[in-house]
Amino acid sequence: MAGAKAQTQRRKRATHESFLRHGGFLFLKIATALCVAAVAAYLFQDKRLPPGGGTLVGYTLGAVGALLIVWLALLGLRKRAITDGHYSLKAWVSAHVYLGLSLLVIVTLHTGFHFGWNVHTLAYALMLLVVASGAVGVWAYATLPKTLSDNRGEQTRKQLLAQITSLDEAMLEAAQSLPRADAEIVRISLEKTVIGGGYWRRVAGRWDDCANLVAIARLQPAIQTASASDAAALRTIDELMRRKAEALARARTQIHITALLEGWLFVHLPSTFALLAALTAHIVSVFLYW
Repeated sequence: MAGAKAQTQRRKRATHESFLRHGGFLFLKIATALCVAAVAAYLFQDKRLPPGGGTLVGYTLGAVGALLIVWLALLGLRKRAITDGHYSLKAWVSAHVYLGLSLLVIVTLHTGFHFGWNVHTLAYALMLLVVASGAVGVWAYATLPKTLSDNRGEQTRKQLLAQITSLDEAMLEAAQSLPRADAEIVRISLEKTVIGGGYWRRVAGRWDDCANLVAIARLQPAIQTASASDAAALRTIDELMRRKAEALARARTQIHITALLEGWLFVHLPSTFALLAALTAHIVSVFLYW
């Protein structure tokens, strides 16, 4: 009984532990040890040969770097199977982050700081792009989910959209008795409001041309010139539009944060495949022509 309770407590701690802190920074320690070993091997290699990928140390560092790149690329497949314990998804992500960063040291030392306009430098540049885009992903997943949760509060995205739909229905009902000119203002909010939009709009989080805000601005002079009964209906609609603007702001913030969480993958995944292709060309050319 006590053993089961202890196991439950360990699982709870693991659940709340971030992937960066997984296992007491286990993979940070492993990555640091790899980097220290790589630097030591580089510094104490045979000085009679110029450092580079063609030396024993260079080949060793290159092999380690290539194996790490291929292994880390398998994370996308590993994400399909979530388990507990030492080989959990969280452990793999932690390893992906820290061992991925160790490539900056291992592969740079493998090059011997020799660069040129060739496939070898291309592979190195693609590796830098993969690591940089991965770092953006780490930042996104370490910070944005909390922002997403704080913005949502007690409402899900589905509930926010349902609230906007409900406000639209209330506006439509309140506008039934309005003159055509005033009803057209309401129609702007009802028919032309775009919640999300294109990818770049969602990433930028800019909706300055929101049709609902345009309708609110046009409604103010209409209220001043309307008859008493129409003015009362327009004030009701104005309040509904402002409530809609608040709901839209929260929904769009959700969309914006989600786009940021997903956007880095549009760089990271294609550059990873390009890196694997360039790495293959690099290895083949080395064994064929060197």
